[in-house]
Amino acid sequence: MSVGSTGLPRRDVPAAFDVGAPAYDRLVGASPGYHAHLRLSARRMRLPARGQGLRLLDAGCGTGASTAALLRVAPQAEIIAVDASRGMLDEARAKQWPPSVQFVHSPIEALAENGVTGPFDGILAAYLIRNLSDPDTQLRAFRGMLRPGATLAVHDYSVGDSRAARWVWHAVCWGIIIPSGWRQTGDATLYRHLWRSVLTFDGVRQFRHRMRDAGFAAVYSETMPGWETNIAHTFLGDAPR
Repeated sequence: MSVGSTGLPRRDVPAAFDVGAPAYDRLVGASPGYHAHLRLSARRMRLPARGQGLRLLDAGCGTGASTAALLRVAPQAEIIAVDASRGMLDEARAKQWPPSVQFVHSPIEALAENGVTGPFDGILAAYLIRNLSDPDTQLRAFRGMLRPGATLAVHDYSVGDSRAARWVWHAVCWGIIIPSGWRQTGDATLYRHLWRSVLTFDGVRQFRHRMRDAGFAAVYSETMPGWETNIAHTFLGDAPR
């Protein structure tokens, strides 16, 4: 499977995650701050009362790391976690979860067809929007699935606005991520896609504009601490009241 200048064709991304799924948790577990940063993005959603009475969507849940982050900050919420990769979902479902967490296999563009409908009191989309063929349509769909005033949090890499961040991203990908992915799975397709897709993804300012154009209010972003400063970010916006 070839990786073009912008990464994989977006229709091929779930299959690449299927291949990488068995080793995915080991690889991300070796990344300093990976889980803590997902929890930070979940906290930035400002979910009240430990999630009591809330219904949340984890869009692109992967092996459940983002689901665990939501559960940590909102342990009393109902969480619906969705992913297009069956391999990643199999890894997620094999873990221990309370009855309030439900996993659904579905492309994010086909949620309604697979029984996932709003309204939601919050949506977390981690490492998802960058992997979609039509991010604008999906952002508008997320806005329509949120209750008025509820928050969408997009957790993702964005290095377009910082030359230093791009150099760090090159170094980390080719020095650590791509070789480690190859050693663990014998196939570096997914990790070369990660490298390419981040380089061609929106800069921070551009993505904030994209969220505003999709109809979100009070849009802002915050970066992560540590080595991911100006590399990984939480983008936040509210459905209009």
